[in-house]
Amino acid sequence: MLDILLVEDDHDLAETVVQYLELENIHCDHASNGVRGLYLLQEHDYDALLLDINLPRLDGLTLCQKLRNEGKDIPVLMLTARDRLQDKLDGFRAGTDDFLVKPFELDELVARVQALTRRRSGQAQILSYGGLEMNLNRREVYRSGQRLKLTPTAWQLLETLLRAAPEAVNRQKLEAAVWGDRIPDSDVLKVHMHYLRKTVDSDFVSRLIHTVPGFGFALRENHEQG
Repeated sequence: MLDILLVEDDHDLAETVVQYLELENIHCDHASNGVRGLYLLQEHDYDALLLDINLPRLDGLTLCQKLRNEGKDIPVLMLTARDRLQDKLDGFRAGTDDFLVKPFELDELVARVQALTRRRSGQAQILSYGGLEMNLNRREVYRSGQRLKLTPTAWQLLETLLRAAPEAVNRQKLEAAVWGDRIPDSDVLKVHMHYLRKTVDSDFVSRLIHTVPGFGFALRENHEQG
């Protein structure tokens, strides 16, 4: 069952949405203001967020931006009565993944939720794991406070690994992240991973980049190996 959060101050609409989603086997918690919504997001790992723009105490755009600045990659579907292009551009800049304009059909809401939860959001601005921190806005990477210099290819490989960490990423996905459909021979990936491993691990006691035999690579701390 999917587990999502609805942040909406219209109680009648919220009740309708929560009940309909339950019928579709989607559990939905509800917060009536932005501060309460932010608290629930910090306490629970939801599969998606349904977020109204006009909220008391903390508006939806600010809440969304706070999540992205903290590196949260939860998919966000913004619910809004505003249908102007500028409003949508503001939402995308704040980090939302999709929009649904009120009034909306409930079956369309379900379809949007299901589509969003098939992937995590790509809107997070800071990715971090095991002392590594990647700031997507500034295009900077640090490990334990030490800045790392990466080539564009190494950046793409590390971003892909960070988004999945500590899960392993297969070679095909890493190649597609860098070269798309024009996949080079396997030695090219091997060379770039060697460079990335040297940059990320050579000046530190513990290794973060690990080879997963017959599969690919993973970012893992020592206690998560194996």
